[in-house]
Amino acid sequence: MRFAGNFEVAFQPPRGLETGIQIASRNTIRGEWFVEDDPQKREIKNRRNFSFRLNLFFFVTFFVFSVLIVRLAILQFVEGPSLRDEETRRGHTDVLIPPIRGNIYDSSEHALAYSTSTQTLTYSIEPGTKKADSIATAKKLFDVFQKNGDPNVAISLADIIKNMDLDYKKNTVTVPRRIKSGLSSKEIAYFMENEALYPGIDIVEESIRHYDKSTLAVQLVGYLKKYGGGAENNLYKDRVKTQDPRLKYLQQEDVGYDGIEYMYQDILRGKNGLKTYPVNAASRIIGPPVITKPEKGDNLYLTINRDVQAKTQQAIMDQLHLLRTTSDRSIRQDNAKTGYAVAMEVKTGKVVAMASMPDYDPNIWEGGKISTDDYNSIANVLQNGTISSVIGPYTDPKEQRKHPSSVVFLGSTMKPLSILIGLNENLFTTSSTWNDTGAFYYGKEGSSTRRKIGNAKGHAYGLLDPALAITRSSNPFMAKMVGNALYLKDGSKGVDVWDNYVKQFGLGVSTGSGLPNESKGVIGYFHEREAASSQSALIFASFGQMGRYTTLQLAQYTATLASHGKRMKPQFVNEVKDSDGNIVQSFKPEVLNSITFPDNYWKEIELGMANVKVNAFDGASYKVLRKTGTSEQQVSGKTVDNAVFIAYAPAQDPVLAVAVVVPEGGFGANGAAPIARKIFDAYDDAIGLNGVPKKPVSSTGTAGTDATAAGTTGTTGTTGTIGTGAKGTGTTGTGTP
Repeated sequence: MRFAGNFEVAFQPPRGLETGIQIASRNTIRGEWFVEDDPQKREIKNRRNFSFRLNLFFFVTFFVFSVLIVRLAILQFVEGPSLRDEETRRGHTDVLIPPIRGNIYDSSEHALAYSTSTQTLTYSIEPGTKKADSIATAKKLFDVFQKNGDPNVAISLADIIKNMDLDYKKNTVTVPRRIKSGLSSKEIAYFMENEALYPGIDIVEESIRHYDKSTLAVQLVGYLKKYGGGAENNLYKDRVKTQDPRLKYLQQEDVGYDGIEYMYQDILRGKNGLKTYPVNAASRIIGPPVITKPEKGDNLYLTINRDVQAKTQQAIMDQLHLLRTTSDRSIRQDNAKTGYAVAMEVKTGKVVAMASMPDYDPNIWEGGKISTDDYNSIANVLQNGTISSVIGPYTDPKEQRKHPSSVVFLGSTMKPLSILIGLNENLFTTSSTWNDTGAFYYGKEGSSTRRKIGNAKGHAYGLLDPALAITRSSNPFMAKMVGNALYLKDGSKGVDVWDNYVKQFGLGVSTGSGLPNESKGVIGYFHEREAASSQSALIFASFGQMGRYTTLQLAQYTATLASHGKRMKPQFVNEVKDSDGNIVQSFKPEVLNSITFPDNYWKEIELGMANVKVNAFDGASYKVLRKTGTSEQQVSGKTVDNAVFIAYAPAQDPVLAVAVVVPEGGFGANGAAPIARKIFDAYDDAIGLNGVPKKPVSSTGTAGTDATAAGTTGTTGTTGTIGTGAKGTGTTGTGTP
């Protein structure tokens, strides 16, 4: 029977027909329906389907068992060791014990920063606690401290309330507040017996960082902050990756955040101790711990000399006071509020003094956190102004913009190097002369671009050789004989030639000190080449008005002059010792690069530097080679004079190089040179410019008194000052060779 058509039919056999299975199938090709009734074919088809399903079942079973066998092999032979380690790890839990941080000493082994392990009372603000309740607790604590505490470490009620931080200025609600450290045995015993009477209190053992009360080299030493307070987000982000429990940082741990504290963090920190507790599958402790003691950090012994550093700091503060208060109008500088100085040994690179003044008491960081008010009080003196850009103690941002930073133009202190470059580039010889009529002009005559480079007060110094040009500090000589001559010789490439020389002396590049946040200075001659001309870039660079540099760069440059071309890496650490006093690491002098010039070139600049008139060094028992500088700078539409001074001594065999910068300090001879004189004297007394200390035994107090007593030495002279006017109208000295 056949039905034609493209439709689907459910076929039902009529009653009365022979029994059988009738199959309705669809011919998908022709779209026709037919009925087939063949039991034998049906049986064959069923057997084939059964065989297929049976084979599929065996195949799937075989595949699953194969996968299981391979997986078991991987677990046994590949992942087995790591799983056994995991089993061991899950069989115990580690409690970290923070290490005691290593100490930082000066060269005479007096502690500048040290840590102590102490028992500390903390207070946690529990949910629902009212401010009045916390104050009531503070009063009860005060009574306990008065009765059981050591009178030498007494704490006032006001300090207790401040430490509670009830207004959340330093901490969130969940952070325990440090109330008092260094608890006495009586205090500890009392609180352990009566803990229930004082909700929120706890006694914890911790390491406390202390700093020298005399605030020596504060910005160089640096400070600590809480690791969990944000430090790990930038400085310590890589430390988070460690899996070594002895190197993991604790959230409440204090870590170095600036200066030596950060630079030598890994050496100072030490290693965690461990309390390893056995635990069961439910992570419950099932036995006593195995204790691994913390490993104390190593100690640093700095190159900083205590006496020289103290006298340097005092000399700067005395000089700033003098400049702001003297009745001598030729010296007075009302805005001289900051000063920076670096003293660096010529042959070793050791920095014996580094002062950024004014400074602050670093003990304000005790505990790793301070309030916003405390931070604001020190924010403008927190950074090290000898290596980075710092503007004086002005809290008003508008007022800050009216004053220069600590990174200044070198002014005439650049002129010894300018002469060396001119000699080595064969622009002139040591016997060449030029008549200084008081001005040098460049640019097309009669045009608006014509510029004049002149001396202060219209001075005309007459016939000058290179050495005398340094002594007189002739701006026109440098502009004509060095800057303009180099432009005429090399054109725009002359700027690249200049850049190569100054960088070999450490200007415009890193000093290699390794200190965090060190500036490379601000180079201006490339911009001047693009914005104006190569000629003006080289002319202004020749007398120190095309690059602003740090005091440390200036000191390294001075030491390179003194050593006849060896640029030394600044060293701040003499050696590292472990807690038992064994030397772990010693530091040796390191030459970063060398510059070779003929001996007569060096003699020429030294002849000029030896005759620079500086009243501050009158009567000195040692011969000093020096150069004054007055760098002019445009700030908020006005011109300010920054006092700059470099010197090294003894002249015949240089031992110490000194650089001093006093922003808005006026002439270098008046504003900066007196500070340098006190630094040389302090070094001669404590260490000896000839290798023998004049006053080997002294104290910090004596150093401060001596520096104060010498506060007005050499500040009344008005000659020998140097100018570097950016517009070619700077001042120059009237000293004679």
